[in-house]
Amino acid sequence: MPRWLLLAGLVGGNFLVVLDVSILNIALPDIRDDLHASAAVLPWVVDAYTVVFAGMLLAAGSLADRYGPRRVYLTSIILFAAFSIICAAATTPAVLIGGRALQGAAAAGLVPASLALLASHFPDTAERSRVIGVWAAMSSVGFALGPVAGGALIELSGWRLIFLINPIVTAIVVLLGRSLSRARPSDFRQLDIAGLVLSMCCLASVTFAIIHAGVAGWTSVGSVSAFALGLTLLTVLVVVERRAEVPAVPPQLLASPRVIADMAAVAVAAFAFYGCLFGLTIWMVTEKGMSPLHTGLAFLPMTLPMCILPFITGRLIARYGTQRVIFGGIVISILGSVGLIFADASTSYAIAVALGTFLAIGGTLTIPATTADISMSAPKAVAATAQGAQGAARQTGVVLGIAAMATVDSPRGIGAIASAVTGLGLIAVLALWNRSRVGDELAEPTPRSAVASSSAPQTRLLRADRPVEGSDGAPGFSISYHK
Repeated sequence: MPRWLLLAGLVGGNFLVVLDVSILNIALPDIRDDLHASAAVLPWVVDAYTVVFAGMLLAAGSLADRYGPRRVYLTSIILFAAFSIICAAATTPAVLIGGRALQGAAAAGLVPASLALLASHFPDTAERSRVIGVWAAMSSVGFALGPVAGGALIELSGWRLIFLINPIVTAIVVLLGRSLSRARPSDFRQLDIAGLVLSMCCLASVTFAIIHAGVAGWTSVGSVSAFALGLTLLTVLVVVERRAEVPAVPPQLLASPRVIADMAAVAVAAFAFYGCLFGLTIWMVTEKGMSPLHTGLAFLPMTLPMCILPFITGRLIARYGTQRVIFGGIVISILGSVGLIFADASTSYAIAVALGTFLAIGGTLTIPATTADISMSAPKAVAATAQGAQGAARQTGVVLGIAAMATVDSPRGIGAIASAVTGLGLIAVLALWNRSRVGDELAEPTPRSAVASSSAPQTRLLRADRPVEGSDGAPGFSISYHK
């Protein structure tokens, strides 16, 4: 089978992973009315998927190493289609949320397995960079297409139809995947099951606390109890991870302030963009009375930067360094968030979307730059795990952003929460950069001429100008070193 067909089969899986994040936002008002979902339940239709996806990302790579990436990839996408049918047939919010959680587990298996298969079928480094760039671009197209396709399908036949698209794509992927490599690594990393379960439960508890607080108040028994449970689980998680033989997040990563800064940056960028996308969707359909299709079309300016900017971001990183790009991305996100504070019921959707586009640009600068920076700063022995941790941090930001925005019903509230979180996040990132002794330098790139003229045998040239995919499915940049 031609390799471009194999690439199409691998793109298809990640396309579904990203599509099912953005396509569902448009359907939420329709789901609420059809299934009579309360304000406290509705965010879980999205967050159940993302909580499990975030928690399983670190484990998915180990499963692919143990059982082979082809088996994990094909099994995961078949399960993804099966769980999509369960979601489409749901008659209660509980069944839909359960189906979405199962979808998240299957989605986590697709991302690292597809990356491993790409590496196997495209062993040449330069060719692989180009191929993964195509993979990243198509994933971004899936995110941009989601709101428009979702709006059209809902107007055609209701929200259930958006889940029935997945089995069709799955059938094509499985057909193309018959010729995928059956090779698998000779060794694999043991799973830290206790750490993974505790981290998911901790995230779910905090998410519940935030959502419940928006309905019953921050001092309600349910909210306080859930926050206390989340804090307890976090404490237990720290103790368990210190004693674990193979912890989910290696101590080398947690000991690096720069790695922690990257994870904090990607979390706040995802919090702002995905949270605001969720909140503005509900506002446009509920308060502005826009149809699902018109809302999807209105969001195109917010999603198109994700298809285009990764290629520009790579050049910005090569010229200005990762930390300056990260800093600039967070600042742009703050500007978009602050602008939303001044919006009200009379604000046109054009202005709201324009401000949301600032958040999209900020996220599209920050997320790939953190992927590149963590590749440089993480210890070599745990480089792959570092990308998995970055992906988990990003998804945690998505989960908490959606939970937080579910507590407000206006652009002003959305902007207030997003600006507060991104502002505090920027302060934390700057403090961590200062601890790693690079806060004042903002990662100036080494001139190529200086590298070329150096006679030291250990000198290496960094290239961060080719768009690739991070382990979490977010557009990133290839990092290659040459002696």
